[in-house]
Amino acid sequence: MKIEISVPEVVGIFKEIQQNPEQIFEMIRLDVREMVGRYLSEMMNAELTHFLGREPYERKEADGAEPGTPNDRNGFYERRFTLKGIGEVCAKVPRDRNGEYHTQVLPRSKQYEGEIAHDLCLMFLGGVSTRTLSMMMQRLIGRKISPTEISQATGELKEAVEKWRNRDLSQEPVKDLFIDGVNFGMRMGDSIEKVPVLVVIGVTEQGCRFVLGLQAGDKESASTWREFFKDLKRRGLDPSTITLGVMDGLPGLEAVFKEEFPKAKIQRCQVHVARNVLAKVPHKFKEAAADGMRSIFYASSPTKARELFQEFKDKWEAHVPSAVKCLEKSLEACLTFFNFPEDEWISLRTTNIIERLNKEFRRRTRPMEILAGEQSCYTLLAFIALKMELYWRSNPLGKVLKNHPLWKRLEG
Repeated sequence: MKIEISVPEVVGIFKEIQQNPEQIFEMIRLDVREMVGRYLSEMMNAELTHFLGREPYERKEADGAEPGTPNDRNGFYERRFTLKGIGEVCAKVPRDRNGEYHTQVLPRSKQYEGEIAHDLCLMFLGGVSTRTLSMMMQRLIGRKISPTEISQATGELKEAVEKWRNRDLSQEPVKDLFIDGVNFGMRMGDSIEKVPVLVVIGVTEQGCRFVLGLQAGDKESASTWREFFKDLKRRGLDPSTITLGVMDGLPGLEAVFKEEFPKAKIQRCQVHVARNVLAKVPHKFKEAAADGMRSIFYASSPTKARELFQEFKDKWEAHVPSAVKCLEKSLEACLTFFNFPEDEWISLRTTNIIERLNKEFRRRTRPMEILAGEQSCYTLLAFIALKMELYWRSNPLGKVLKNHPLWKRLEG
């Protein structure tokens, strides 16, 4: 059938385009989607022809079938499918009379191609919540995708995440461990619970950092930490190479660490200790007390640090004895870093390395407010950990200053 368009119709179309230039792009998109739908339909028709072994309207009895009862075409049904860069198309899927034909052109039980699922995973990992993604999809690909569908798409990352979480550690020459826990709001059944996730960062002889493990569990429980450390060893972590563990004063953690890594020393995080001490100091004295502790922690030697502590004790014991006692109890654990190379001191004094990772965890999960569950949490944290490791590769622990351009100019 020949289609004819009159000159007035053409003029009318161009006037509409002049008034709304974006309309021409919408027309193009519609035409492209229609053409792609026809293309897919023709491919499936050809596929059915190959399956039946004959062209349409060609009569031929099926091999081994009763005479006069060959399989045949039986119309079609319409199916909508979304393609990346094209949008939602409508294709006609042919059917056979015996119901034996199943097309391989369009995947069964899928409403969009795999590339869109991959993009959903990347956007989700990059910081977009499932609810926001659901609202964006109508504009981006021409159809709405529910939060449940997005969760199912991101669920495909589970296998890769679990493989990473349980990877072999026997080839990693780890010497220091930074240990902490961070809380996340997770949906657990019908309720929302605060669930701690235990995190351990390892440091190699070359100063390279990487996340050794992530595990949900009670960070206040010594038995939970013990199982976590045992799991790291089962995965190949050599306890004989561990020389230091940097941690805060979580109940039972230090005792368990000493038992599982008997050759390692313990460095108590100075920031956590200072925070505990200052909590026992009246507001008007906090600044002066903080300055005194800073002098102790940044002394030039352990002997000098102990001398400064004695001065601190003489000054404050009469006013805030509980604060002085708190600091005295943790002092030696706060000075362990003096046993290691001087260029590592600034990094070993605190758990700032792991706090920076925890901060990134919180920043990424804040838009979501509530995580869908433990596996969703692992997926996000694994992605963030790998991003951080890319940054850490160019900033080895204890060697940052010597890599800095200013340091090089001073040496030159």
